[in-house]
Amino acid sequence: MKNTVFGRMFPALLASALLFPNALSAGESDLKQIQTTPDPYAQYGISQAIRVGNLIFVSGQVGMDLEGKIVGDDFDAQAEQAFKMLGLVLEAGGSGLDRVAKVTIYVTDMSKFPTIVRLREKYFKKPYPADTIVEVSALGLPGLKIEIEAIGVIRP
Repeated sequence: MKNTVFGRMFPALLASALLFPNALSAGESDLKQIQTTPDPYAQYGISQAIRVGNLIFVSGQVGMDLEGKIVGDDFDAQAEQAFKMLGLVLEAGGSGLDRVAKVTIYVTDMSKFPTIVRLREKYFKKPYPADTIVEVSALGLPGLKIEIEAIGVIRP
């Protein structure tokens, strides 16, 4: 089950239900797809985000522009772009970087951790979101070095 989409998402969904028990009000449990224009993920059959009630679940954002082009081959440029894309998708869904409750960051090189700390301080505000950082051997497309997924709370 861990290698399936459900298996990877289940811990986040369970944590969300436990952390935000009132996030889904009666009649607000419908899934709503969130996307930017253009949507670089459409060609892969991936939703940029899904809104359920007062929560937005953002798919992993990478160092890719809105046209679907990877923004360079260095980690710093890709990391900046991934955070910018995360912000764009959150805003499109009625949230923002200041409303992120949980973030998971995947990197292909953990030695870049100081850069992640710097960017978290730049893009997130206190209280900083709960965070998991994981080193992986590869990401979805060749050349990608970072991917950031998040759970945000919709603005009141």
